[in-house]
Amino acid sequence: MKNLKYHIYLTADERRTVFNSLIDLRNDLLSQDRYTDIIDELLIKLTKAKVKKIKIKEV
Repeated sequence: MKNLKYHIYLTADERRTVFNSLIDLRNDLLSQDRYTDIIDELLIKLTKAKVKKIKIKEV
């Protein structure tokens, strides 16, 4: 299988919402005594992701 890379562009509000949702999901998994490794990796990637400013043209 090929290594696929995905790029998503989020506003500050969307980024905050994704971050809070991942934390809530992690807390739910911890309360159920389930593994949180994947969620932890996503949180690390989200915090280390570069912030890129782009211009969006409205049509």
